[in-house]
Amino acid sequence: MANTNNNPPEANAGLNYVLWGIAIALAVAGIYGNNYFGGESLLYRVLGLLAVAIVASAVAFQTIQGKAFWELLKGARTEIRKVVWPTRQETVQTTMIVSLVVIAAGLLLWGLDTLLGWLVSLVIG
Repeated sequence: MANTNNNPPEANAGLNYVLWGIAIALAVAGIYGNNYFGGESLLYRVLGLLAVAIVASAVAFQTIQGKAFWELLKGARTEIRKVVWPTRQETVQTTMIVSLVVIAAGLLLWGLDTLLGWLVSLVIG
């Protein structure tokens, strides 16, 4: 990803480490806080963890890797919009074909297993 600001990448590396440290510290604090407040209501603990996770994610998205990940997510969203999804009729037809093939394969394997079992029982008596 191209450097969009005027600072050289080396200048951003130090800030990048600090931001990752803050994000990790927030995650550890959230885990510790969840254990520390174990006697509190589950609702309050979940809300607290969500709040900490949102803040930690916001900090992580400010890093170089976080910005690259955000660009990846935007690109994936654009590609999903380009997908031509099948119609209901196509989906039902495909599902029926797959179901019939699975049933046929199951019956074939069951018959083969029965035949081989019968042959083995003839051989070993």
